[in-house]
Amino acid sequence: MSDSQGLDEYPLGLESTAVHAGRGDLNDLGVHALPIDLSTTNPLPGIDVGGDSYEAMALGGHPTPGGMVYARLWNPTVARFEEALAELEHAEASVAFASGMAALTALLLARQQECGGALHVVAIRPLYGGTDHLLSSGLFGHTVTYCAPHEVAEVMRDDTGLVVLETPANPTLDEVDIAAVVRAAGSIPVVVDNTVATPILQNPIDHGAAYVLHSATKSIGGHGDAVGGVIVCAEERARGIRRVRAITGGILHPLAAYLLHRGLPTLPVRVRAQQETAVLLAEFLRGQPEVLAVHHPAMSLQGVGGKQLRGPGSLLSFELGGGFAAAEQVVSRLRLATHAVSLGGIDTLVQHPASLTHRPVPPEARPHAGLIRVSVGLETGRDLLADFSAALAHLRSANLALSTVGGATS
Repeated sequence: MSDSQGLDEYPLGLESTAVHAGRGDLNDLGVHALPIDLSTTNPLPGIDVGGDSYEAMALGGHPTPGGMVYARLWNPTVARFEEALAELEHAEASVAFASGMAALTALLLARQQECGGALHVVAIRPLYGGTDHLLSSGLFGHTVTYCAPHEVAEVMRDDTGLVVLETPANPTLDEVDIAAVVRAAGSIPVVVDNTVATPILQNPIDHGAAYVLHSATKSIGGHGDAVGGVIVCAEERARGIRRVRAITGGILHPLAAYLLHRGLPTLPVRVRAQQETAVLLAEFLRGQPEVLAVHHPAMSLQGVGGKQLRGPGSLLSFELGGGFAAAEQVVSRLRLATHAVSLGGIDTLVQHPASLTHRPVPPEARPHAGLIRVSVGLETGRDLLADFSAALAHLRSANLALSTVGGATS
């Protein structure tokens, strides 16, 4: 950059965007830290302003100046977070909800309204267990057809209104070529769950996706203390989703919005540090005799991931030959890693998807009984390797004991 060039003349880098996005009004407010507006109702300058603003927001628009009206419809703390995440995802708008599942629900309802009748959804497995469960439930009168990525064009119907995919997918880290699915879907919008990759490593809208879904509870917040979900899209599409949010009352709480927004400046640093340790752990696990397979994008970045992903991320999973019993032993013996659901936090979490997050999924689509999912945190790499090494050593010892007593290795 020459001395004569200003910041407005070239795009900010990723780290700068993560730090400054959504904070454009702070100088005018005379504050440096993000403010939290907890007002449930707002004074109005006049009847006309209040009525016009209420109607605009109820239909999915924005408030008029001085017309915030009511927290179910709009909140400035939430709006700043939405602006920041939209900027990180290279989109015009985002709509924040009380959870990722609330966000997905609103998208389904909005698309059903836009399609003018029953909604048929095409979904690519594997998916997060909650997403799979919601789609399979038919709760809103919708139907779903599950398929592999190469089958999308074959299963499209006249009433198909949405294609759903997650990449890298939870919990097997399967990668899907977003652009190829978008081409196969034709005019039907595609939503990509980008929770695992985060906007630091992948931007689905750049590859043709119409919507991006985030469980902001995970890496975006990063500290396990705030629940939230976001749909990112073009402003025209956001209006229908905001309308559903206004009617159903699923808006993100301002305190959660503040915490999630506060997590964004450190997101690039956290993601890169965590994925560095995840690569070490994946390589270690791949060399262990008890491990049948290790799933992590680092193993395949020369394929689809190389076109979409800017890094392999911090989530991995591995399959144990001993199945459920072996997984139970390993999970129970880990000391540094915490046995808990969720991912993307500052501490390492492990869970057994087949018995937890993916228990509602039909048996034919359920993860391997011996699969353990690991969300790598910010611990020292050697400490984490030592923890897993000790747990696998215990498994080895237990199998040896079974062999001695029962005459065969379990």
